[in-house]
Amino acid sequence: MHQYLFFIGDFPIRAYGLILSLSIILATGTAYFLAKQDGRWHSHVPDMGIYCGLAGIVGARLWDVFFFDWDYYSQHLLEIPFVWQGGMAIQGGVVLGVLAGYIYTKRHKIDTWAFADIVAPAIILGQAIGRTANLLNGDAFGQPTGGGFGIIYPATTLAYQVYGNQPLWPAEVFEGQLDIIIFAILLMFRTTAHAKGQVFILYAVLYSLARFFLEFIRGDYGTLMFGLKSAQLTSLVVVVIGILLFIWCGFNKKQAGPKLP
Repeated sequence: MHQYLFFIGDFPIRAYGLILSLSIILATGTAYFLAKQDGRWHSHVPDMGIYCGLAGIVGARLWDVFFFDWDYYSQHLLEIPFVWQGGMAIQGGVVLGVLAGYIYTKRHKIDTWAFADIVAPAIILGQAIGRTANLLNGDAFGQPTGGGFGIIYPATTLAYQVYGNQPLWPAEVFEGQLDIIIFAILLMFRTTAHAKGQVFILYAVLYSLARFFLEFIRGDYGTLMFGLKSAQLTSLVVVVIGILLFIWCGFNKKQAGPKLP
């Protein structure tokens, strides 16, 4: 586990930033492949990758600052832009990234739901790769396992500062693996005769379900209300609304697939 890969003079090249950038590039490349395979809008994907990627970084940072770590950042306002230190909430990244994508599709007269269905697998793939950045940076960590198994993080990480030399659940590793499973499920589902919007909605529901249960072993922040964490409350809202939307799309079925060769 290496937070710093190498230095250029006194400037550190952090594993977190490099892997995060890689996740955006590979997600954009996968979205381009899927859109070109579908035969629609692939020329727009590179631009959207830039806009949505930047919006996602801003959203992920602000979500973490205001929902998870405001007690700290309220006293250290100048550190809010320091994304290289870690502290990114994927739910905020998805929200602002999707909003940027929505604005782009409307400005270019692209069918928003149909486009979202095409690129949904690429989004979850990017999230899976991004969790590797959390592992290398020592954030998004789990609670102590209470046994002789788990990850012991280096002394320079936030995980070590919180729990010391205790083995922790590899929450970020589990999430990355579940994201890969969701990626495969979405690829399979999009080959069926689904209604427009259902692939993206399925992505939102499956990820939110996975995140809800993983939060029980996360150890990087506490509970909010009703014994649940903020990410769990958000996930519950998305799951309920998502299931209702999925059913509604099915009743008002306008075929979105398959268009694959």
